Amino acid sequence: MYFKDDKQISLFEFGQSAGLTLDPENRWVKMAMKVDWDKIEDKYCGQFCPDNGAPAKPVRLAVCSLLIQKMEGLPDERLVLHIQENPHMQYFCGIKECSWELPFVPSLMVSFRKRFGDNVIREINEMLFAPEKPGGDDDNDRPNNGTLIMDTTCTPANITYPQDIKLCNEAREKTEEMVEAMHIRGEGEKPRLDKQKARQAYLKVAKSKKRGGNILRKAIKKQLSYIRRNLGYIDNLMKNYDKLSPKQKAELDTIRRLYDQQKHMIDNRTHTVDDRIVSISQPHVRPIVRGKAAAKTEFGAKVAVSVIGGYAFVDNISWDAYNESSDLIPAIEKYHKKHGCYPEAVMVDKIYRTRNNIKYCNSKGIRISGPRLGRPKKGEIYDKKQAYIDSGIRNAVEGKFGIGKIKYGLDRVMAKLKDTSETSISLAFLAMNLLKSLCVSLRFLLSYRNSVKCGAF
Repeated sequence: MYFKDDKQISLFEFGQSAGLTLDPENRWVKMAMKVDWDKIEDKYCGQFCPDNGAPAKPVRLAVCSLLIQKMEGLPDERLVLHIQENPHMQYFCGIKECSWELPFVPSLMVSFRKRFGDNVIREINEMLFAPEKPGGDDDNDRPNNGTLIMDTTCTPANITYPQDIKLCNEAREKTEEMVEAMHIRGEGEKPRLDKQKARQAYLKVAKSKKRGGNILRKAIKKQLSYIRRNLGYIDNLMKNYDKLSPKQKAELDTIRRLYDQQKHMIDNRTHTVDDRIVSISQPHVRPIVRGKAAAKTEFGAKVAVSVIGGYAFVDNISWDAYNESSDLIPAIEKYHKKHGCYPEAVMVDKIYRTRNNIKYCNSKGIRISGPRLGRPKKGEIYDKKQAYIDSGIRNAVEGKFGIGKIKYGLDRVMAKLKDTSETSISLAFLAMNLLKSLCVSLRFLLSYRNSVKCGAF
């Protein structure tokens, strides 16, 4: 059940304790005024059945709680305490009067992250900072206008660096726990696990300073033999009694896939396999080869981002390694749908400059940054000045990635589930845009005040 919240209240309508006044220049107050909560409310209401269940929390409280958490980098428990202790945050969250009670239990943040999926957060971001085109649908004669900047980054997940021997040892330990959980005392002999022997075999290799290829292969084969035996025990025990929790059942499916992958690599003497599992707790994470100096391979989601007018928008989130050049044409068409015209120029990296993309941009009259493909023609002069200007413009998207990883936690996504991780990534760019819009307003206000002092108005 959901009851639609009232519209934005003013500072004077906010219920305050004796002697308490809100600062109209406070950042939370200003950000509350910049958001059209009615539009977001309509988007949120459709997710609830009108007559069933307990009343849900207001959309503003849910969205603002997620934004505060992303901006301040707070865990769930501390976030609720911050909202309780800060009246300006309460006003930002749409609470009608100052209250010293907890606004909600911390565990409700998990529901907020699940209910506001990645697609909803992206829609809210575009709704606020990329408004629909003005006028009607007849925009064929509108000239190209604006600049589209695109790039892709990887947002690493919070997992340990994956090693085959370590993954096999973890899988063995988890299968041992499952066997012990399913075995009923007094009903037959307990299966033999050899836990201490298997642990010593793992530590002998894990603690050695020099691990040759043959030594590592033998150690992995030994751990795989223990896993295969444990999986056989589990299959026999499940015929009579299934005592595994839903989490253990999901982990069991992941371990079976991990076993098949590791056995395939050992048998075929290879180090690559499709959809390689690098974490049992987060099986959706994949290795992303980036070729960066700090880390050639990262483990997380690949995120394609467009920057338009200084605001960043997520175009695609993928957990598989793919060629990002395929994102260019959909991003340009999305720009055309939103703004009613094609961009005048597209600033992209070298990987986006495929023949198909260049042909498409030429057909739409869009200038794409970078030199022409192939060898330069005789007498052809490369405009180095324009290339230097383009590289400076393209730095905007690199700056967004840097801010997101330094300030908004994109350097290590702490969410564990696939859906909540994607929501956390999209929330970072929504929070980034909201703070940018606040800074733009403050710069305009400061410029206006200085102009008034100088007599310009």
